[in-house]
Amino acid sequence: MKQGLLSLLSMKLSQGFAPVALADARILILGSMPGSASLQATRYYAFTRNAFWKIMGDLYSAGPELDYSLRLQKLVENKIALWDVIASCHRPGSLDSDISRKGLETNNFKDFFAEHPHISHICFNGQKAATLFRTMVLADLDNSFKTITLPSTSPAHAAKSYAAKLAAWSVIKTL
Repeated sequence: MKQGLLSLLSMKLSQGFAPVALADARILILGSMPGSASLQATRYYAFTRNAFWKIMGDLYSAGPELDYSLRLQKLVENKIALWDVIASCHRPGSLDSDISRKGLETNNFKDFFAEHPHISHICFNGQKAATLFRTMVLADLDNSFKTITLPSTSPAHAAKSYAAKLAAWSVIKTL
């Protein structure tokens, strides 16, 4: 037990990113916490095998072939905000299952929703983001929005094919 606590304390605390959003956003896509490749690149969904940008390319012409800033611009033009549930945490590697609840802090959603009053839907990128939001954030909010849990775009979620993930994510075009 003592050894496990010492290794947790010696682990670097990972810090998430600021939200990508304009005040008129209607849809908020929430992940759990950026993975190692994203943290190193300081870009959302930077791991090339993550299907997020390929899906956004198919849905909003915001694919990985575009420069990162243009992908983000396409999302905000379509009134989509992008963020994560977790502001900071201990996590060795990139797997959601490795996120430690000790020292975990969520982002400030009260202020975010006050600054983005038109958000009507939250789309979770995977079950971990949905669970963290529901257990650690939702009770403190006046939740006038609808939530949708979508399959994780992570390559670790190999149970669904790309086609199945794209079909599920296509729901956001109807919101």
